[in-house]
Amino acid sequence: MKEDLIKKIRGALIALLEDSGAAGEVPEVTLEVPRQPEHGDFACSLAMGLAKRLKTSPRGIAEDLAARIGDAGGLLAKSEVAGPGFINFRMAPSAWQGLVATVVAAGANFGASEIGAGQRLQVEFVSANPTGPLSTGHGRQAILGDCLARLMAKVGYQVTREYYFNDGGRQMRVLGNSVRARYLEELGKAAPPSAEALADPENAWQEEVEGLPVAFPADGYQGGYIGDIARDLVRSHGDGLVNEPGDGLFRELAHKEIFKDIESTLDGIGVHFDVYFNEKSLYDDGKIEKVLADLREKGLISESDGAVWLTATELGLDRDRVVVKSSGEPTYLLPDIAYHREKMERGFDRVIDVQGADHIEQFPFVRRAVGALGFDENRIELLMHQFVTITSGGEKVKQSTRRATFITVDELVEDVGRDVFRFFMIERKPEGHLDFDLDLAQDQNWRKNPAYYVQYAHARTYGIERRALEEGVAIPGAESFDPGRLDLPEEIELIRKLGEFPEMIERAAADREPHHVAYYLRDLAGLWNPYIQDGTRHRVVSEDAELTGARLGLVLAVRAVLASGLELLGLSAPERM
Repeated sequence: MKEDLIKKIRGALIALLEDSGAAGEVPEVTLEVPRQPEHGDFACSLAMGLAKRLKTSPRGIAEDLAARIGDAGGLLAKSEVAGPGFINFRMAPSAWQGLVATVVAAGANFGASEIGAGQRLQVEFVSANPTGPLSTGHGRQAILGDCLARLMAKVGYQVTREYYFNDGGRQMRVLGNSVRARYLEELGKAAPPSAEALADPENAWQEEVEGLPVAFPADGYQGGYIGDIARDLVRSHGDGLVNEPGDGLFRELAHKEIFKDIESTLDGIGVHFDVYFNEKSLYDDGKIEKVLADLREKGLISESDGAVWLTATELGLDRDRVVVKSSGEPTYLLPDIAYHREKMERGFDRVIDVQGADHIEQFPFVRRAVGALGFDENRIELLMHQFVTITSGGEKVKQSTRRATFITVDELVEDVGRDVFRFFMIERKPEGHLDFDLDLAQDQNWRKNPAYYVQYAHARTYGIERRALEEGVAIPGAESFDPGRLDLPEEIELIRKLGEFPEMIERAAADREPHHVAYYLRDLAGLWNPYIQDGTRHRVVSEDAELTGARLGLVLAVRAVLASGLELLGLSAPERM
C-alpha cells in the first residue's frame, strides 16, 4: 500500500517536472511515519528539495503536488500541506481495510522480500573455543547471530551459519594441563610441582589436596566442569593416563567433551550451524604461511625486535601490529586475516562477523589486510554486541570468568525457559549493554513478562478460532469476508500496525538490527491484547455474521504476523497458554 502511494506521488512529480520544463532525473520519493498521529499516516518532505530546481517556494510545490495526487486512486482520504512544504497524507479507511485480506492470503510469506535474492551471505557467530561452558555473553551472541540469519533469509539472502573455533594453541594447552591436574587429584596421585613451576610462580601455583601438592596452572580453568571431565576420565581409563602429558590426550579428550556440551547447549536454545571451521585447518592447508608471504610481497610485513609486524600504517590505520611473536608463535591477528581471506575465496557476497565488544579493536586490521590482498573489504561487516549483566532483586549478580563462577547458558535457560531466554537476549540493541532481569524473566504472569505477553497474543487467536468453531461459525478465507466492516479506530490502528511489518523487516535487515522485530511484536501485542480483552465492544463471534467474518479475518491476519515475527526470533508460537 505504501509502495502504491509512492508510485502515485512519483507519477505526479514527473508530470510536475515536465510541465515546469525541469524534466530530467527524478528524485527518490520517501515517506515517513509522523511521530504525532494527528499529522496523518505518512509525511513527505520532497518539496523542500525541489525549490531550487523549480525556482519557486517549497510550499507552493507541495500544494501543486497535493493537488495533482488527489485521492491517489482511492488510497487517500486527505492530503494537507504543513509548515514550509511538508505534505501529510491520511489514508482512506478502505486502503487499510483491504490490507487484512492481503495478509491472510500471504500467511507466513507476508513480510518476505527479495532484496537479498541471489546473494550469498555468511554469518559467523558464537565461535567460542572449546575450553568451557557457554557464558551468558556467548548466549547473547548465539541468539543475535541466529536471529540475524533468520532475518536475512526472510529478505532473500542465501545464508550460511558458521562457527569458527580453535582446538590448539595456548588456551587449549592450559585446558589440558588443568584437566590432568584434576585427574591426578581424583586418583589420589597428585603430581608434584615441576622445577619450572617452582622457578616461575607466576605461571603455576600449588594447592594442597589431601596433603599432596599439585601443580596447577595459575591461569588454569577452575570450574567444576574440569573436575567432572577428570572424574569421567577416571571412570573410563582408570589410572592409565597417569603418564600422559596435559597437552596431549587430556587436551584432546577435554576438547571433545566440552564441544559436545557446547553443541548440546546451542541445540537447546534452537541454534544450529551449517559449517564448523577449525582454525587448525588454516595451518594444515598452508594458508597461514601463504597469507604472510602475500602480505610480505605487498610490502606490508616488517621485522623488529625479533617479531614480525603488519605495517598497518601503510593501510591508513593508526599503528602497526605484531602478527608473529618473537617466540615464533602467530598472534590471533594472522589466522584471522587468513580466515577472512578464505571466506572471500569461498565466494560469499557478504560476510557478517557477530562478535563481542572485545573484538572491536582487532576488526579494522583484519578488514584492511583482506582488502590489501585484493578483496572488497566493504563486503566484510562487524556486528558488535556488548556484554550481559544478570540482575536479581535489583542487584547485579557477581560473576567471574576467571574463577569460573559465571552463570552458564544452560543454567539460565533452566531457570527461565528457552523462549524467555531468547526474547530477553534479543530485545535490546546489540551495541547496548544488556541487563537480564532474572526476576522478570522468571515471572509467569503474561501481563508482566514480555515474551509471554507476545506469545499470549498469538495463543488468543487460536482461542477465538476454537470458540467460533464450537458455535458452528466457519473460519473465512482471504476472499470470503468484508474488511470494510472493520471501521473502528482501534481496528484501523491494528491494521496499520500489520501494514508496518514488511517495511520493519527490510529496515531491520538493512541495519542488521533484529531487535526491531521484538519491539514490533510488543507493539502489536500491545494493541491486540487490549482489543481482545474488551469483549463487549470488540466481540468477535456475534449474531452479526458479516461483522463476525470480518473480525475473524482480522484474527487470522494478526496471527499470521505474530507467528512470522516469533519465528524470526526463534520462539514458539503456542496455540494455548
